[in-house]
Amino acid sequence: MTKRGCAALATSKAAALRVLDEPAFVLHHYDWSESSRIVEVLTRHQGRVALVAKGAKRPTSNLRAVLLPLQPLSLCYGGDAEIRTLKSAEWAGGHVMPSGEALLSGYYLNELLLRLLARDDPHPALFDTYRQTVKVLASGLDNTIAPLLRAFELLLLRDIGFLPDLSVQTLTLQALQADAHYALFAEGGLRAVEEGVALSGSHWLQLHGALDSDVPLTALLRCCAEFAPELRSTLQTQLRNLLHYHCGVNSLRTRQVMMELQAL
Repeated sequence: MTKRGCAALATSKAAALRVLDEPAFVLHHYDWSESSRIVEVLTRHQGRVALVAKGAKRPTSNLRAVLLPLQPLSLCYGGDAEIRTLKSAEWAGGHVMPSGEALLSGYYLNELLLRLLARDDPHPALFDTYRQTVKVLASGLDNTIAPLLRAFELLLLRDIGFLPDLSVQTLTLQALQADAHYALFAEGGLRAVEEGVALSGSHWLQLHGALDSDVPLTALLRCCAEFAPELRSTLQTQLRNLLHYHCGVNSLRTRQVMMELQAL
């Protein structure tokens, strides 16, 4: 191949590796050098991606004020290494930064995504769910935070294949009985229990119906909000155990921070 042909091939390959105007959110960032940062982002079409933001720590960098968590962004980046190179980032608009408990809840969502999503594995429906969830957090309605987190956890677990069918017992495939009680087990799915932390069959079936609706986040949010406080607490415990198992930890860092702040 001629030099001109090699150059053309290299240019074509480089162009194919460029990603332009990609919807994204910053999940986490850490220092890479004196002036640059590594940024973990969730993108709609490429999944979780690691980017090097060169010069982002400099006071004069345009990236410094843009690469913030829980803000909708439009990114351009390129490269074929494990860590790509960020070319540009723009705020996509839509809502302000959440604050207070909502901000900590957003960080909790980010930690879940960092632990449970593999890099370069697209989840466009989950990205849209995350975007809607962050928008609700930014609205400042504190009474919706707990039901919203349960709704997101359910949709996250379903999207990555860790949530069993909530209309049947996992091992026997027998339909749930409305007045019986069932618990989620990380290795056994949904099964009947005599006592302990569990929800009734009717409650699991309500969640199953909400998951299968045309607007699952809204339906789950409404469903969880209608549960009595003790039922919401039971559901939180059930989902927390499942999430901790798949995250490989006994406690998530952001949840521990939230508990410590509430204790104060």
